[in-house]
Parts: sequence; structure tokens; C-alpha cells
Amino acid sequence: MSLDDLVRRIQWSSSSGAQSEERLTREWLVTNGLGGYASGTVAGVTTRRYHGLLVAALPAPLGRVVMFNHLSERYAAADGTVYEFGKEESVGGELDAHAEHLTEFRLEAGLPVWRYAFGDATVERRLLLLHRQNTVHVSWRLVHGAAPLRIMLRPALHFRLHEAPVSTALEGVYTVTAADDRYEIHGPAVLPTLRLLLNGQQPSFTVESRRIEQVIYRVERSRGYADTGTLVSPGYFSATLTADAEATLIASTEPWEVVAALTPSAAREAERERRRRLIVAAPPAARSGVPAELVLAADQFVITPSGRIADAARAHAAGDEVRTVIAGYHWFTDWGRDTMISLEGLTLATGRHLEAGYILRTFGHYVRHGLIPNLFPEGENAGVYHTADATLWFFHALDRYVGVTGDRVTLGLLLPILRDVVSHHLRGTRFGIGVDPADGLLRQGSADHPLTWMDAKVDDWIVTPRRGKPVEINALWYNAVRLLEGWTREAEGDAAAKPYGELAARAADAFNARFWYAAGGYCYDVVDGERGDDPACRPNQVLALALRHPVLDAARWERVLDVVRERLLTPVGLRSLAPDHSDYKSRYFGDLRARDAAYHQGTVWAWLIGPFVDAWLRVHPNDRASARRWLEGFAAHLSEAGVGSISEIFDAEPPFTPRGCVAQAWSVAEVLRAWLASGGVGARAS
Repeated sequence: MSLDDLVRRIQWSSSSGAQSEERLTREWLVTNGLGGYASGTVAGVTTRRYHGLLVAALPAPLGRVVMFNHLSERYAAADGTVYEFGKEESVGGELDAHAEHLTEFRLEAGLPVWRYAFGDATVERRLLLLHRQNTVHVSWRLVHGAAPLRIMLRPALHFRLHEAPVSTALEGVYTVTAADDRYEIHGPAVLPTLRLLLNGQQPSFTVESRRIEQVIYRVERSRGYADTGTLVSPGYFSATLTADAEATLIASTEPWEVVAALTPSAAREAERERRRRLIVAAPPAARSGVPAELVLAADQFVITPSGRIADAARAHAAGDEVRTVIAGYHWFTDWGRDTMISLEGLTLATGRHLEAGYILRTFGHYVRHGLIPNLFPEGENAGVYHTADATLWFFHALDRYVGVTGDRVTLGLLLPILRDVVSHHLRGTRFGIGVDPADGLLRQGSADHPLTWMDAKVDDWIVTPRRGKPVEINALWYNAVRLLEGWTREAEGDAAAKPYGELAARAADAFNARFWYAAGGYCYDVVDGERGDDPACRPNQVLALALRHPVLDAARWERVLDVVRERLLTPVGLRSLAPDHSDYKSRYFGDLRARDAAYHQGTVWAWLIGPFVDAWLRVHPNDRASARRWLEGFAAHLSEAGVGSISEIFDAEPPFTPRGCVAQAWSVAEVLRAWLASGGVGARAS
């Protein structure tokens, strides 16, 4: 398949209210392989604190930094008519008067293209980030119309840390220095310099400082955060567009010799070639249509962390590289649980086997007290370990990796670590995580931290604490011990493996005696909890039959699957709680407290479709057609929210409005993996 065939197109014919809202709620994302990115609304309106044309990924203690916030465009035609787009001071979180001139937005091989029509002219704008650089190229070309057309570009800036509110005071004087056609913007001393260069016909820069007050970020307002800020603009660039002459504005925090290493056309061709290789490396079934789009979406999450200098030194000394996974854009960093759940779909289903090994070995280094990190906070090198399930997902990810690659060397390196993990769990490790000697089930619980994936917390309120013995934790524990049993038998024989087999058998007996909720015909969500056994109907139970080694008795598989399908399945994933429960929330909206109250209380999670499809195919191995039907809603979703990607969550009732992160690693990974597992092939993207 040619990359030219991989196009997702959204067109507008008017500026009606509905179409205007589409342009404001659809977002685009381009990443740089370091954790940095560029993102915004299709309309060009900045609605989030996280939006910007360059969010640079910098070494700790900075982390990601918003370096290039906004760009307004003016076009002067030969007859003197002026058209203006993205005029920040007049936006107020809404579309400006010229929004109707945006007639089309499309992704070409995952890269955004805007088409504007005004007067007799049509102009296209493109954007890309150079791979493993904090450098963005924004290009314009005159598609047709009378030439010449003079374009004026005004950057608006507020250098600030990624998580800093938009109300953060502008610090320092944003001064401009120039050398020939190269310009540098200097802001707060602790932050890097922004380097700017306009490549085009008759380029110029006019110093005309402007302070833009009362810029409103409407999504921040709806989420209950600071929503009004100030930007500063040092001046504007100008160039002439003709049929033969493009203009490209380059912005970067890299040294000038790096910035100048590639011309705009060479950079574009290099990125297209990189993306072509991603498609070629993928399995044949993932080289066209929706799966191919998801292969490119998956690439956004696999990164070389720019700030982990010690990690890189250790890896390079062993002939390795460092890789990790960004859990979601815009606000997540790398999370252990998300990484291990996502690993198969992001790397093994895309042909990136080498990087899968890098990720596993990187996380293996970070095991402490029998746990892998829950997350690495923004701008920090040290992990945080409050998770009961991430380490168990590590076993699952390694199993899938070895099954695809046959890499026994990595398995041998990690096997002592895995045995140590099980030993810690048997003795009891941090946060109350440990095997109950009375029945062999794994319990967990901390008054201060939610330890499962249902981890919403507001101040001191843990919304779904699930302290006790959660169903999926014990399904994962059983699976992990069975895997370790098999690996140990392969390496050392039956005698060495026997204790793990006995441990697993005891856990399975206890699981099936304790977790079956006969009155409902499904599994308890938690047993031995703070309030006894919890019969809430949740999707966690599907893991008891979806993993490599299912802990649930086979006689109960079909009944559990039917309950999950009837009460939890939606076109975009599984509800986190059945609708008849008193705590059920049908919508995820409002301030942080309101959102977190709904986060796992009905809200649909896209990633859960993966385990559901696994369970379906285990029970109905010859019914791949139904498995494919469960995935059809995601094809249409690729034109919503984060265009070309899959959102973190959705409302629990129609129209299943996408919420949360507009691009989530485990959502993309599990949909792609399930699509391929079901034998699904997609229609063309456009």
C-alpha cells in the first residue's frame, strides 16, 4: 500500500453551529519520539493548556515544556484584501469570523493538513515534528489562485511547564536576538531558547511586540481549572507564496546546526520514509485501512525518554536502547501498567519487536520490592510504585513477547527478577500487597493509595478503593505464577517448577470457591473487602477467562461472557460498572471531583475491548465475525476527538461521547491487537 492511500479526510461546506463545533472539538496530534508533541484543535483555536505547536521534551527536572503556543496567520492578496486566521485576542475560546474558510482537514499518513479557501485562493498548511528532535516545521503552499500571496505569521508565546496552569504569570522579558535570518526568543532563564527561522520567498521579520491578554481556554474552564492566561508576541514573519514557492516556519529548542541540518522538503521526505517503514514492518493485515492508521497512531506512544540519562548510559553499556510508553496525550507520562497492557498492541502487533525487548529490559531494571513502577512523574527520573497489578501485567507482556520473538535471552535475563517478584508477593511487599496464607489468593490495600487500575482519587477520597482481593488481580496472579511455572520447567526441569504449580493450583481452587457470585451468574469484583464481598458487575472479571492461563472454571466462561456482553458492552468498549448499580454514572464531565466520581463508575474504557475479544474468541473460536462487529464503532471514532487515534474513555450511554485523553496508548494498542486477532480488515481511511 502507498502512503498516499492512507488519508483520513474531514470536509466542511459551511460555518453552521454544528460544523463549527466539530472544528473545535476535533483535535490533532503529532509527536517526536521523545515524549514531546504538537497538538491543537482542527480550527486552530487553543482550548487546552496542553495545546501548542511545540511542546518540547527536555531532561529532568524540566520534563515537557510548552515553547510555542499559538500562531495566527494573515494573507494579503494582490488586490489588497486581507484574510486572518487564529486571531488569538479575538478568539475567547470560540471560532473567529473567518472559520468558514477552513474547508478541509485531513491526515495524510497520520500528518495533519489544513485547506483554506478565500477569495480565489486555496492554501494548504502542513505540520510535522522531526523525529527525536524538539523541532517543528509548519509549511504553507498556494494550491491555486492568483499569485503572489503575502503571508504574515505572528507567533504567540508563554514558555511554561507542561502541567502549569494557563494563568501562570509571564516571567522574564521575551527578548529577540537576530543573526541574518535566524531569530532567538529568550524567556525565563531556566527554560531553553526558542529558535525561529522562516524558509521561503522574500522572508522577513518585523519586530512589533504585543501582549495578548485574557486568552480563554474553554476546555480548561469546563474541567474546572484556571482558564484565562496571557501570551506575548515579539513580532511577525512574512513571506510570499506562489505556485512554485512554499513557506515554512521552523521552531526549535535544538542547536542551530541541528535545526539547519534538513531543509523543509528533506525533513518531510524523511518523515514520510520513516512512516512508510512503520507500515512495511507491520504484519500484512495491518498495512492498509484502519489497522494501518492504528499502526501510525501506535507510533505516537513509543518513545525514547529524553531525560533518562542514567537509563541510557546503562542500556548503551549493554548494547541496548531505552524505550518506554507514554500512556496518553496530553497529560500522562509513562505508566507501568499501561505500558505492559499496551506492549503487545504497540510493538508486537506492529512489527517493532526490538523495541518491545528494550521496553521489557528497561522496566526490569526498575523492579523494587517485587514491584515495577506505577508511573514516572513529569520531569523526574525516579518511579512511583503504588500499584498491585502493573507487575503482574509485566509477566503477561513478557509472555506475549517471547511467544512472538522466541527471545530466550531476554527471558533468561528477567527470570531471576520474576522469581524475586513472586517471592516478595508470597512474603508480602509494600502497600499491603501479598498472598493470604489462608487461601493462596492475592490481597492488596492501602489507606492512602488506590492500587488497581480503577485508581481515581480526589484529595483523601479513593473513589473505588477495592481493598481486599480484587478479581482481576487474582486472575493476573494466577496467570503470572503459571507462566513462571512453565518458564522454570523449561529452564530447570519439573522439580524446580513444582512449587509454582502447587501455588497456582491452590489459588485456582480458592478463586473458584470464593469469587463465584451464584445469584448473578458472574464473578464478585472483590472478595474479603472492607464491606465483605462486592457483587458489583464490573468488567474486571473478563480477565479471569481472557488471559493465557484462565483461572475461572471453563464451565462458567460462557455465562460470564454473556453477562458482560449484555450489561457492559458498548460500541466503543466496556462500561466500568453495570447501569443498574446505585453508583452508576452515565456521563463523565464537570470538575475534577465530578469526573473522578464517574471515572470507573460506568464510564466506558476502550482498552477493555481487547480482553473482551480474547474472551469471546476463547468461548466462540469460530465466530470471528462477531468479534469484528464489536470493533466497528472505533472506525468511525477515528474521525472524532483526537483524529486518527482512540480516546481514553467514553460516556456510558449514547452517543458515547469521547472523553479524557484524546489519544490513549492502551486504547490504540488493544483495538489494533483485537482487530488483527479477529481477522478484521478495514475500509480505506478516507
